[in-house]
Amino acid sequence: MTNWKQARVESALRGQNPTVLTRLPEAFAAIGDVQWLPGYCVLLTDDPIITQLSDLPRPRRLAYLESIDRLASAVEHACRQADSQFRRVNIEILGNTDAFLHTHIWPRYEWEPEQHRRMPVWLYPSDRWTDPSHALTPAHDSLRAAITNELHA
Repeated sequence: MTNWKQARVESALRGQNPTVLTRLPEAFAAIGDVQWLPGYCVLLTDDPIITQLSDLPRPRRLAYLESIDRLASAVEHACRQADSQFRRVNIEILGNTDAFLHTHIWPRYEWEPEQHRRMPVWLYPSDRWTDPSHALTPAHDSLRAAITNELHA
């Protein structure tokens, strides 16, 4: 695991997290390390000591929630343009593994296997996180650019 993955928020603050798409209020929009569902993104808090949404004072919490909306809308629009089988986005704030506030933005598609299409993403086989065939690569650059362009529109 590279150093930026061990300190995702801190590396984003230093401008050294290669997954960061752009800065948003209270957060960084980042494309996911894995792309088995193309367009998967994560919103990272811009404060590494914040562990959950309720840790933010109300004005900052509302700004973070606005950033979730912006990233989810950007993913939705870019993925809809890229794939006619795009269905929707799922938005999740979990925090059970990484101890900093972050939000998963999962695009969902009609082409997903039937047993997973209507279930939470977390029910996919766990090897999706580690299989190199699902890793973020330059093949995802056009979708990455489309999401970034939507965020700046």
